Amino acid sequence: MSVLHHESDFADLAWAYFQKAHADGVHHAEVFFDPQVHRDRGVAYETIVAGFVAGCKRAEAELGLTTRLILCFVRHLPVESAAQVYDQALANAHFDSDVLHGLGWSSTEVGPPKDMFRELYASASAKGIRLTAHAGEEGDPSYIHAALELGAQRIDHGIRLVEDEELMARVAREGVMLTVCPISNVQLRCVESVAQVPIRKFLDAGVKFSINSDDPAYFGGYILDNYCAVQEAFGLSVDEWRVIAENSVRESWIHDERKDELLRRIDEHVGKHSQVAMVA
Repeated sequence: MSVLHHESDFADLAWAYFQKAHADGVHHAEVFFDPQVHRDRGVAYETIVAGFVAGCKRAEAELGLTTRLILCFVRHLPVESAAQVYDQALANAHFDSDVLHGLGWSSTEVGPPKDMFRELYASASAKGIRLTAHAGEEGDPSYIHAALELGAQRIDHGIRLVEDEELMARVAREGVMLTVCPISNVQLRCVESVAQVPIRKFLDAGVKFSINSDDPAYFGGYILDNYCAVQEAFGLSVDEWRVIAENSVRESWIHDERKDELLRRIDEHVGKHSQVAMVA
C-alpha cells in the first residue's frame, strides 16, 4: 500500500485487478475501496477516486468489463474519519454522477459498536444511496441483524446467518443478497475449510448469494479460485450454478440493460454446456 501515491498508481492497481478478473471470465465487477487508510497517509480523496475511475474506464473500453465502485468505511478507524470521506464524496457529487454506486463498511467486525455508522447510513439511505455491509463473518448473526436495521440491502460474507433460522428465513423472504467469499473465510479462520461455508444450506433455504473474491492480493484466491473451491467442496449441479449466477446479476447494481445482456450470456453458456453434456 505504501507505493500508492499518485492517480496513476491507483489506475494501475485497478487495471491490474481488472485484467486478472477478465482472465477469470468476469464480465462485471463491483469493487470496494477504502479511502480512509490512504488519506491517513496523506493521499487526497480525489486522487484515489480519479485513479480508480480511470482504471474502470479502461477496463470497459479495452476488456468490455463493466464495473461499479463502492465506497467503503473501515470499522477500525474513528467515525469522524468515515464522515470526512462521506462528505467529500457528497461534495464532489460522486453518488450522483455515475462515479460511486454504493456505500459499505468492512474491517474489524467484533469490537467496535455494531451501529457505529448509524448516522452516516441514515443520511445515505435518505439520499437513495445503495447500502451494503460486511457482517456475520467473524461476528454472530446479531451483526447481520444490526446491518439490516441500518438499511443494508446486501450483506457481505454473512456466513453465520445459518446460526439464526428466523433471521435466515427473513433474509430469504426479503431477497437480501449475500456476497460470500469462501477462500478468505478460510484464510481468516472463520471456518476450517471451504466445505464448512454454508453453501448448501443457503441454497436449500432460498437465500440469494454470489461467490466472490476478497482482497485476493492479500488472501490469495481470485474469483475463479473461489468458484473451483466451491465446486470441489460441494459438487454443485449446472442448475445450481445457474441460480447462483443469475442471482448475482439480478442483485448487482448495474443498469437493467446490462443485466439483461449478462443474463442472456448465462443462458447461452448453460445451453452450450447442456449440448456438450448430451454429446458426452
